[in-house]
Amino acid sequence: MQHSLLFEICGWIATFGLIMGYLPQAIQTIRTRNTDGISLPGFIMMAIGCSAFVVQGIISGNYYLLCTNLITCTCSVIIFAIKMHNDYFRKK
Repeated sequence: MQHSLLFEICGWIATFGLIMGYLPQAIQTIRTRNTDGISLPGFIMMAIGCSAFVVQGIISGNYYLLCTNLITCTCSVIIFAIKMHNDYFRKK
């Protein structure tokens, strides 16, 4: 029983830590629309990885994995869209 509780606590701490580590970058990018220092290939790979973890979380029923990666994937897609807009539409 204690092992299960420790597993739950660690899962939610990991979820909170990863989201709080990633969310400030997303919020800053959304507010300022500044994507000069952001790597496009990096965010493409981040979105692919997060999407795969979302699917894995759904299949396995792992809500920590699902919750964390659903939020970070959404942020990655938003930042990717802003980066694409800045790099390909504003410079023309």
